[in-house]
Amino acid sequence: MSIESLKTEPAQRAAVSEPAESRSVNLTFLAALGASFFVAYLPTYVKLAGGAWQSEQEGHGPFIMLMAAWAAWTQRDKLRSITLRPAPVAGWIILFVSLLTMAITRSQDLLMVEFATQIPVLLGCLLLIGGWPMARLFAFPLAFLVFSIPPPGWLLDAFTVPLKVWVSDIVSNFLYDLGYPVAQNGVMIMIGSYQLMVKDACSGMNSIFVLPAIGVFYAFEFVADDPIRKAILILSTIPIAILANVFRVLALVLGAYYLGVDNIEGLFHNATGIALWVFALVLFFLFDRVLVGLGLLYGNAFGHRRGARGAAG
Repeated sequence: MSIESLKTEPAQRAAVSEPAESRSVNLTFLAALGASFFVAYLPTYVKLAGGAWQSEQEGHGPFIMLMAAWAAWTQRDKLRSITLRPAPVAGWIILFVSLLTMAITRSQDLLMVEFATQIPVLLGCLLLIGGWPMARLFAFPLAFLVFSIPPPGWLLDAFTVPLKVWVSDIVSNFLYDLGYPVAQNGVMIMIGSYQLMVKDACSGMNSIFVLPAIGVFYAFEFVADDPIRKAILILSTIPIAILANVFRVLALVLGAYYLGVDNIEGLFHNATGIALWVFALVLFFLFDRVLVGLGLLYGNAFGHRRGARGAAG
């Protein structure tokens, strides 16, 4: 064996063992960040689970977080195609400021801001692990978490009452035109000998918050590179949510008229809540099929015109 071969063999072993050592350090660091994040935000999740997440208007938070986690999981194969360049300075700054904000808002019982700080905290962790390339890769799951933030009370109050009055107007006018003995005063609907009040849960605010999130998720994950179709789909979620809520209130009012007020509480009321989401999602996907059909028709017509021009030329 020559002297050169004796010198290169240990160097090759060192080169082979170096990535393995680096990988183990990265996995340990990743596990430490994950455990620290869980410990830091566990009290926040416990408070939400005991309050906001039990309400119909704000109970969508865990569902949105699971959707964001799934969107992040689908990006795992793309990690192999990017070069990880940790950005420790930016990562530690964002992480420190976000955790400080979380601690201050937790002490002041500002639950919405406290919960929202998990987004920049996760961004700081991504920068520490893989830098800006990794942050760009997971930009959508991070941004999607905005939909999981509990809306502030003043925002709910500002929109809930006008929505309840508007929904009550639509339902009452529709039933009056059909010949039902109905009258309406604000959020009170009188039909026959019964009087019903449109509650906050029937205002449609919950579906207005959640359905756009579903639309954004669907457009990002399942719609091809068609920005016009994506924009129209996302914008359509708000009128679809309002229409679905009108459908629910209409079902409750007619149920009270034919079955009695006592019989629409409990199971019937919950069933209309489920039917609302079924109705909204069916409308959403039907509308998407209409957009696809119009796109195909427009594409075919455009293709025929181009072919005719080519033949004429």
